[in-house]
Amino acid sequence: MSTTAAERGLVTVAVMAATLMQVLDTTIANVALPHMRGALSAATDQITWVLTSYMVACAIATAPTGYLANRFGRKRVFIIAVIGFTIASILCGMATSLPEMVTFRILQGLFGACLVPLSQAVMLDSYPPQQHGQAMALWGMGVMIGPILGPVLGGWLTEYYNWRWVFYINVPIGILSVLGLMAALPPDRESTAKPLDVGGFVALSVAIAALQLMLDRGETLDWFSSPEIIAEAFVAILALYLFVAHSMTTARPFVSPVLFADRNFTAGLVMISVVGVVLFATSALLPPFLQNLRNVPATTTGLALAPRGVGTMIAMHVVGKIIGRIDARPLMLAGLILTAYSLYWMAEFSLDVPITTLMLAGVVQGAGLGLVFVPLSTITFATLHAEHRGEATALFSLLRNVGSSVGIALAFAYQSRMLQHNHAQLVEHVNPFNPALAEYANAAGGLGSAAGLAQLMTDVQQQSAMLALIADFKAMMIGVLLAIPLLLLFRKAATTDNGQATTQIAHD
Repeated sequence: MSTTAAERGLVTVAVMAATLMQVLDTTIANVALPHMRGALSAATDQITWVLTSYMVACAIATAPTGYLANRFGRKRVFIIAVIGFTIASILCGMATSLPEMVTFRILQGLFGACLVPLSQAVMLDSYPPQQHGQAMALWGMGVMIGPILGPVLGGWLTEYYNWRWVFYINVPIGILSVLGLMAALPPDRESTAKPLDVGGFVALSVAIAALQLMLDRGETLDWFSSPEIIAEAFVAILALYLFVAHSMTTARPFVSPVLFADRNFTAGLVMISVVGVVLFATSALLPPFLQNLRNVPATTTGLALAPRGVGTMIAMHVVGKIIGRIDARPLMLAGLILTAYSLYWMAEFSLDVPITTLMLAGVVQGAGLGLVFVPLSTITFATLHAEHRGEATALFSLLRNVGSSVGIALAFAYQSRMLQHNHAQLVEHVNPFNPALAEYANAAGGLGSAAGLAQLMTDVQQQSAMLALIADFKAMMIGVLLAIPLLLLFRKAATTDNGQATTQIAHD
């Protein structure tokens, strides 16, 4: 790969552009959905397919990234993917009906799926082993900050321009990335790909697609009371079983078992799933809280969440400079503790929490996630042979996406359950003998009027929702604390005189 500082700089800019473009599109369209619904003449439950179609296509196409790069060449696949993603973005912006939009979003997901894993592999190969921490810090900024900035940028473009610019914004970024990749990436080497395990690929793809559909539509369809969700769960479990059984019995499985013999890589897959849960679940829970319970405008909501990205950038910048001299595990421990503390802080929120307090908690959480992500992205691949990086980075991205989907689904399901539980408990205390209701009795009309009762029930609903949100933050805090023992599974990566990574167990 590139050796000079100028070449590495150009590769970094091109790769970061592609990474940022792809991860932005996982969240940037969320804010624009109400505007799209009117323009595309879609029902409320139909417009969510704009998000679901992209996520499902992206999840399915992530897995074969390593095979495609080995078979057709990393440079060729990378450039084609960026061009395809950019063209699909233009088509999304030009869509005039829901079927057109869903079709183009599927294309966008198929082309965009390999951008993040390929960009990570290129960054690892472009920098020497002793600079992998700095490389992962730069790469991680795009991966971690993109989902946070997505709603901010999407809200601003929608409000001041048009929802179609949510997709058109990818065009200049895509052009910049293609030009940089064409100029900086070296020519592809001869194909080293083994024959594709079609059976394993199909089984894994069906499992991922069914799981993604179940998670995305579960809350809308009331989970397992819906025949569709039951069917999707059955298909996901069956396909996953077939994939595992096939992989254990075939000579050349789709996912190479040698990857899981590396303890750092296996532990990294588990840890990145936890990071995906916290990163995306918190991002999904806070906007409804601000907009529905606090009546904060969409643009202000995005700005209130933006400091989380500032905390991430600061942490990644610092970690990128010191990770080569400090063991990655203490850094990840500090990050997990900061993340847990931020969730504990958020669990103390109320309906009257100042926006500045929310922003400060977001900065702490962003810093914690940044402290985890960069060392994790470095140590996960530190002891893995370079020839497996394409396949390994694809699995790493896949588990991050699956973790985020599971996290969002569980967060909203638990919030809905706790909302009903809290509402039932609070309603039990609504009686004429409760002194806490005196303010409603003395208000205009009192509890005997329809207006008084309506106000009381509105307040009960809001308090129930607030308590449910607090329960979610507490559950995520416990999940982060339970992830701390996973750090014991990682082995410290040492660098030999010839620059190759080796593995040693550090003495505590």
